Amino acid sequence: MITKDMEKSDVLKLAHPCRCRACTVGCLHGSGALADEDVPKLAKFLKISEKKLRDEFLEEVEKFNTRKFRPKVLRKGKPYGRCIFYDEGKGCTVHEAKPLECAIAMGCKPYGEELSTWFTVNQFVDPHDAESVRQYSAYIKSGGKTIKGAELKDIVPDEKRLKKILSYEILK
Repeated sequence: MITKDMEKSDVLKLAHPCRCRACTVGCLHGSGALADEDVPKLAKFLKISEKKLRDEFLEEVEKFNTRKFRPKVLRKGKPYGRCIFYDEGKGCTVHEAKPLECAIAMGCKPYGEELSTWFTVNQFVDPHDAESVRQYSAYIKSGGKTIKGAELKDIVPDEKRLKKILSYEILK
């Protein structure tokens, strides 16, 4: 069972390198977000500066009021496209240093969605940012998936504070 508080090392054990269609569909229609430690790792792998990596190969994305980088998506006039690091003949060209979200993307496994949720909750939901919590709440209310330990009461255990956040009261 995948839970919010699982260690990254345990999550990575559930993910294995896979080139099946279910696992590469994300590479062909977008890209995975980078955890903070992915930026220096990817820059080192590519033998370029972090600045050059951000300027030439990454784009910013926002989810739950949190900004992260992801590899640029080559859209070619469409709202989606392939990851800048994906070659249809070779696969992922940065496989050894691929972003955490990409490394745990397992579309062919029944727990693939839970892995994705683990990443989202641990990388994008900020319990100290009221707007992040409100947006996460809206996601859950609209049918978004959660995992054990990622319910609102787990994210913000202080009931009074959670109530204030969700009622849009100013927090001190």
